Amino acid sequence: MQPTTETPNMNTPEAANETPAMAATPATAATPATAAAPASSELQHYGVHHSYIWLGTIRSTLAILFVLIISMFSSLISIIEDGGIFELATMGAIVGGIGLLFLLLVGVIVLVHFLAYKRLYFTLGPNEFSLYSGIITKKRVHVPYDRVQSVDARASLIQRLFGVRNVFIDTAGGAANKAVTVPYLTKAQAEWLTSELYARKRQALQPQAAQAAQVSSAAGAASAAPVYNQQGNVLDVGKQAWDEIGGVFADESQVPQVEMQPSFQYGLTNKQLFLAGLSNNTSFVLLIIGFISIISQIVGLASQIFPSQTDMAINSFTSQVVNPMFGFGIAISIAGIVGFLVVIWIIAAAGQCISFGGFRARRIGDRVEVERGLLQHTRQSISIQRVQAVVVKQSVIRRLIGYCEVSLDKIDTNSADDTSQNSSLNTHGVVIHPFCKLSDVPGILQGIVPEYAAVPQGRTPVAPVALRRAIIRRCIWQGGGFWLAVCTAIVQIAINLSFVSGAVSSSDDIAFLNFTNAIAIGLYVIAAVVFVLEAISAVKWARESGFAVNERFMKMINGGLSREERSFPRNKIQYGFTKTNPFQRISNVATINVRTAAGVGGTSVDMKDVACEDADDWLNWLQPHPSQGQSAQPLQ
Repeated sequence: MQPTTETPNMNTPEAANETPAMAATPATAATPATAAAPASSELQHYGVHHSYIWLGTIRSTLAILFVLIISMFSSLISIIEDGGIFELATMGAIVGGIGLLFLLLVGVIVLVHFLAYKRLYFTLGPNEFSLYSGIITKKRVHVPYDRVQSVDARASLIQRLFGVRNVFIDTAGGAANKAVTVPYLTKAQAEWLTSELYARKRQALQPQAAQAAQVSSAAGAASAAPVYNQQGNVLDVGKQAWDEIGGVFADESQVPQVEMQPSFQYGLTNKQLFLAGLSNNTSFVLLIIGFISIISQIVGLASQIFPSQTDMAINSFTSQVVNPMFGFGIAISIAGIVGFLVVIWIIAAAGQCISFGGFRARRIGDRVEVERGLLQHTRQSISIQRVQAVVVKQSVIRRLIGYCEVSLDKIDTNSADDTSQNSSLNTHGVVIHPFCKLSDVPGILQGIVPEYAAVPQGRTPVAPVALRRAIIRRCIWQGGGFWLAVCTAIVQIAINLSFVSGAVSSSDDIAFLNFTNAIAIGLYVIAAVVFVLEAISAVKWARESGFAVNERFMKMINGGLSREERSFPRNKIQYGFTKTNPFQRISNVATINVRTAAGVGGTSVDMKDVACEDADDWLNWLQPHPSQGQSAQPLQ
């Protein structure tokens, strides 16, 4: 049977002139162990680690075992309910038969993984990387070296215990293309393959002398920049232990020397790691849950002191208020809820800290590398050409203390084994610092992405009328507090009208009506608080939002209770446009929209209520111009 081949999508301009063929086989000291391969091949075949067989078998076996246990449990319960020796004997025979079937399935799974392992290997040719796989249907994936954009390595906890990991190779094919996955490589193999692919990519791109000169200049700027932070944190001890132990199959003696040393590198201090864990989004969710729980607890206690009879209600309320245990019970209930939420918050913070344990961000040549994770380890490397934007985010809590998160937007590809972990990584881009002072951001960018250090300063603010429009938009049309009050009022009026129209005056109905009105008052209070917060957010957005451009970059700032600043080069903008609705035309404002290739399928960023004159100037900046010098003029 003829093998089928697959070549990643090539949607970028072709590189000028191919370079001469490289040596097919790397140095022996850095070469990982190889699997059995046809002896007639001219290129050396590099196989994955043999743990692919039994770790893959264990994973598949556990899944089948779980299904069998669930199915057998229901059958066992039904037979026990019926009773009888015959049924129990039958059940024993069924269990024995299923056990034999299970062993047979395990044997088949082992055989399939063994055959797949024998036929899973890769080669490093003169001009391209090739991955071969398939038992019956053969498959070969081609990756030209000049199309390699990033090489990531990820290891689950089980994989890390055994010293193996998966390597993902992203190409220049765009977001519609899938990353090439090379599974179950040892640490030595993964690091050797990563460095080898980047080295061969640089050699393949050597004819592009001008671009190489720009990269060298940028790398020189990074070398001149001071190292931001090498203090480390307490969890770095765990990272060092992992590096020393490495796993069951790790052989650190075979780890090759990295061909280029980092020109800039930093980690996290204990303070940064701790505060990054405490200030994650979980805190907001817990605050909301706590607030709702406390309100529910108070309502529950209130319902207990409102029996059906009016006189009894008054007497019960009086007795409960004068009883010291009433206030003590409320205090204990609220303290229990708060304590439970604090415990959950600490657990979530600890999980966040562990996920950033051993964090390191570095600049190596023309790529950025970020590694993190004490239990599940991830190493992301991204070519600087693949970076679409630099994003500085501040949540509500981080705004209050002057800290932020810095990340890089990049073109994402769909992984062949798109697990939740990979999806999460793709969704958030590449975080190059999870928690740093806002004033330290320029130094970080100068060191790790000097190409983005010259972003425009200042901003062109939104139009003055944007404040009024933001309050109307955020507090009324999109206002959660406003619509909560409206819905509460509708329900309250309907309930009260139903009692009035029915002329019901029993004590039970009066008590229920009073209780309903009390609940409505509580919801009005919540709506008022939400309305005030939305009004504050609208005012801060109108005062802080805007955009700025210079000859090479554009920056968009969206303020509010949280804040996001996104900077991207002009040549990364796929297209841009302005739009207006009838209300904006009356106010002489417009919305500007920018589209980049970041993420899966691209990313759109807009800025509402920009003055029409500024929007026209921005369109003029966006248009192509004959010369570089006339390409852009900063907006005042």
